[in-house]
Parts: sequence; C-alpha cells; structure tokens
Amino acid sequence: MENEITLKRFIEVRRDLGYTQAEFATLLGVSNTTADIERGRTKLSGKIVVELFKQFKINPLWLFGDSEHKYLESSNTSVIPKVVTVDMSDNENMVLVNAKAAAGYPQNIQDVSWYQQLPAFDLPIPEFRNATYRGFQVEGDSMLPNLKPGEWVLAKAIEHIDDVSPNKIYVVVLQDAVLVKKVIKKPNSNNVTLVSLNESYPPYEIKPFQIQEIWQVNSKITFGVDATTETGLLRQLQESMEELKSQLKKD
Repeated sequence: MENEITLKRFIEVRRDLGYTQAEFATLLGVSNTTADIERGRTKLSGKIVVELFKQFKINPLWLFGDSEHKYLESSNTSVIPKVVTVDMSDNENMVLVNAKAAAGYPQNIQDVSWYQQLPAFDLPIPEFRNATYRGFQVEGDSMLPNLKPGEWVLAKAIEHIDDVSPNKIYVVVLQDAVLVKKVIKKPNSNNVTLVSLNESYPPYEIKPFQIQEIWQVNSKITFGVDATTETGLLRQLQESMEELKSQLKKD
C-alpha cells in the first residue's frame, strides 16, 4: 500500500489542477481512471511520477513526503521571449501582435517564420535599442477603464517571473492564451494571481509553469480610425513613439 501522504498529495495535485479522475488518467497515460491509485489499490508507478514532473513540475520528493517544496523549478521558470526578431540591418525591431495573431501566438511562440508574417517596425529611439519590445492588441473589456478593446499596448520583455511588480500591467502569454493583466505573486505561495482591472472579472490563480512569456506594459496606443491599414497603423505608431519617449524620460 502506498504511503498515505503520497496518496493525499497525489489527490491534492489532481484537485488543484482541476481534473476529474478520468481526465487525469488520460493525461498521465493510465487506463480509465485514477480512482484505484487514489484508493491505494494500484501502485503509483515511476512512469506516473515522471509524468507529474514533466507536465506539472511536481517535485517527486514532495510527492513521497520528503520535501515541502511541491514544485521544482518554480522560481526558475524562464519567461524570456522565445524569439527575438531583427530587421535587415540586424537591429532588433518591434513586432505587432494583433488580436487575430494573438490567438495563434502561444502555439507559434518558437516559430521564427510565423513572426516574419507579422508587421514589424524599427525603433529609432535609443531607449529601445537594448531591450526587447513588442506591441499587443488588447482584446475584451477585462482591463477597463484603463485599456479599451482594440487598443494597443507597447510592452517590454521581462526576464524572470520574480521581476513582476504588483502595480504594473503585463501581457502574460500562457500555453493557450495571451492576456493583459496585473500579476500578483503572494509570498509563500507557489501560485501567481492574474487580476483584471474590470471588477466584474474575478482574479484567478495559475501555476508559474503555465506562463511562457511576460511583457511589462510601458504605454498604450489608441489608434484612430485610419489605422485599419498597415501604413496607417505604423504612422500612428511613430507618432505615439514620441509620446512614449517623453514618458520614458519621466520614469
């Protein structure tokens, strides 16, 4: 019989992640359901322990009661941009990810050719030269009143999840979505809380390993009606750059 603490922790992982016994069994490559494992009838195999680590970063030592650290690599999760794009003269440029492209962004996060199809422009501002910036279009109304649906934000890449600050806004790239949110890391918690400014959206918790990239929003751009074409978009972008330049000097 498995040790009770291991079974308790195995059940805790499944419930925390929000899976039924059948769904969890499918993910872990177990036949039918995890019910027998949870009752202690079937052995928790090494293969399952490996899957729990590979998929969810669950620390095997924690599972067996020998460690209080549930997750391995939780603070070392890299949120650095997976692809950095450059222009013809090898200067880094800014890629614009509109709402439609954002739908495919998490799946194409390492695909250089996918990025090459997106509009990009050079940043003739020294402050931008040594940092990676990206433009994202805001979808939905969860960040009202600060950000309206369809507006754009210019955001700077963050290297580490510990670098987030509770009073800034971020673009958070999960495994299946691109969200604009406030990011709160509570002390003594493995989880990260994503908070909307619009109070009709409740905050929710995610695990650090679910985050692929984090971008800190530095400024927003409200494009006028003639920004439907790429040239209109880029022209207005250049204008808002001037505004951003003056904001950067204040920072």
